[in-house]
Amino acid sequence: MFVVIFGRPACPFCVRAKDLAEKLETAGAIEGFRYVDIHEEGITKADMEKTIGKPVETVPQIFAGQTHIGGFTEFDQYVTEQGLLAATAQ
Repeated sequence: MFVVIFGRPACPFCVRAKDLAEKLETAGAIEGFRYVDIHEEGITKADMEKTIGKPVETVPQIFAGQTHIGGFTEFDQYVTEQGLLAATAQ
């Protein structure tokens, strides 16, 4: 599974999501990830809402494959539910 994180500079939850994705990638629990700086890429809230299909109030917005996971809290919960943390404990 490949993870895409849409975030912005100086966002603590974006940093946490990126750190978790790096940890998962290093452990081989995911195929890789891409962090997209929405300011640098010129992505607007409206752009994200169109892609996700619902209103977006916060970042990060995270996708696992083609599935929209949500923000950092939902990503952390998803990782736990999928048992991906077990891969990082080795």
